[in-house]
Amino acid sequence: MGNIIDGKATAQTIRNEIRERCEALQAKGVQPGLAVVLVGEDPASQIYVRNKERGCEQAGIRSFTIRMPADTTQAALEAEIERLNLAPEVDGILVQLPLPKNLDEQRVISLISPNKDVDGFHVQSMGALMTGMSGFVPCTPKGCMELIQRTGITIAGKEAVVVGRSNIVGKPVAMLLLAESATVTLCHSRTANLAEHTRRADILVAAVGRPRMITADMIKPGAVVIDVGINRLPDGKVVGDVDYDGASEVASYITPVPGGVGPMTIAMLLMNTLKSAEARA
Repeated sequence: MGNIIDGKATAQTIRNEIRERCEALQAKGVQPGLAVVLVGEDPASQIYVRNKERGCEQAGIRSFTIRMPADTTQAALEAEIERLNLAPEVDGILVQLPLPKNLDEQRVISLISPNKDVDGFHVQSMGALMTGMSGFVPCTPKGCMELIQRTGITIAGKEAVVVGRSNIVGKPVAMLLLAESATVTLCHSRTANLAEHTRRADILVAAVGRPRMITADMIKPGAVVIDVGINRLPDGKVVGDVDYDGASEVASYITPVPGGVGPMTIAMLLMNTLKSAEARA
């Protein structure tokens, strides 16, 4: 039976550390601030934003939530981003995705100042990640790496397989694993014989958004399995991209869903905001 990687407990440890560092900053008269822009009434987005507000509160970070109606124009949203770029009390800006269909997501992200891009989605942040320069790393991939590193395994020289090629998780996590000297294979929906690749993986990251797609027979015995998927079944149950019950019999370490990667994403967002504030201080 694999060891469960407890993302909740790890995230709490990181939040405690952030809190201490925030208190040290406050002693210098600087309080980190995170602005979250929410356009429209998407229920999942509302939950994420509430969780972020709660996370900020626990860590000692000021949170500014800007709620805009679903019929907000591109110009109005862009003006809001420009205002936040110039606001001295704001260290991080996050635009909650997805945006309503009439808005240009890429353009909005491109307008966020790279110094405040705590989500790590700006082209400059992505370019820094690609070229090994310093910049904000996207929160979910960064959280995945923290969880892998905290198992104590050596990443260098290991075979790592990432299933999923999104800009939000798949590509950045592949780059981060590469930076730690793993040999990385990036698989996706068009990969032929997916199981042949996944069975070679010492480290397997699943980020496809398909419930229980990775089954036990696709996993190398003793692998570290990081499940990024959050899928809601018709009965309301939330499951990952990995068939947890079977996989946990084969893997040496595995993240549960919920309680694995999810809590780490917000912890990393808070960490990025803190680093931005420390740079300002």
